Amino acid sequence: MTNFPLPRLDKDPELNKLLLPYCRLKFGEMWTDEQKLHRVACIDACDISAVQKMLGEEKAVLAIQDPPYNFVAFEEHKVERFISWCELWIENTFNALYENSSLYIWLGADQNDNFQPFPQFILMMADSGFNSKSFLTMRNQRGYGTQKNWMAIRQELLFYVKGNPDFYIDAEYTDIPKVLKGYYKKVNGKVTENFERSKSENIRAGNVWIDIQQVFYRMEENVNGCFAQKPLKAIERIIQASSQKGELVMDLFSHSGSTLLAAEKLNRRAFVSDIDPIFCEISIRRLERYRNKGKTGWQNSNPFANEILKDKELKNYLVDKYDIKIPNRIYADNEELIF
Repeated sequence: MTNFPLPRLDKDPELNKLLLPYCRLKFGEMWTDEQKLHRVACIDACDISAVQKMLGEEKAVLAIQDPPYNFVAFEEHKVERFISWCELWIENTFNALYENSSLYIWLGADQNDNFQPFPQFILMMADSGFNSKSFLTMRNQRGYGTQKNWMAIRQELLFYVKGNPDFYIDAEYTDIPKVLKGYYKKVNGKVTENFERSKSENIRAGNVWIDIQQVFYRMEENVNGCFAQKPLKAIERIIQASSQKGELVMDLFSHSGSTLLAAEKLNRRAFVSDIDPIFCEISIRRLERYRNKGKTGWQNSNPFANEILKDKELKNYLVDKYDIKIPNRIYADNEELIF
């Protein structure tokens, strides 16, 4: 395993500037993949004309949004400004979806600051045109906290619908077998226990997901530099529950490209965007890497490893500011050496 990490990319404007020359998209441009399945647009999620241009004449059956909870353009803003910003991309999402469609939103709740922006966000959503369906929790294996509070290990996920979309229940079953018998109920005059009535030998995920591994550097799907990357297994569960093969999924905050890659793996089409050319490039490279190598990420290497090795200014910046130990050479998936 090549040890070649990157720091958090969305918090360092200087590093962002040094990586921009290696991005194929500039702001306002769009990439359409050679197989005519997916699109990646470098646009502002709040720009209605840009979102419409990305979609063209099409509409999506599912939207998965993972907005930066309290950060816009590297600055933390008051919650009121954040909510006003959210109203714009929520409206664009609503207009981009079919009359019967689904919306999932990853959102944080700061327990040290009145749980914002969560309460303000759900109040805003009450007037959005979407109807609430579920408040899900994904349990992280690592958390944060002190000895004087419960450790924070949850990741909030909101499920809304527009109209009356289908929900494909098979996607909800986990790999965890049922072990507890004895919940008896009379059905058609016969007393049965829960195993007899069950449609599966495994338990359903429900609205608390405990079976998904939080992404970390030893996992193949890890994308260094992408903060709060969502696990592919979680995105795949959402896609399988709320869409069918060939249908269109959208994501206005592509970041590490998890929605794009999950759609590719599950034979859906994906139109995704990000305001930052670097995250657009990462999304495209991740898709290409999966198609060419069958790899879902870079584990503890990074998407720009080749460029960094050849760019003296970029290399020196990472060494001087972050004390990152740059390897002299790396292996490309155990094949040829890259200098």
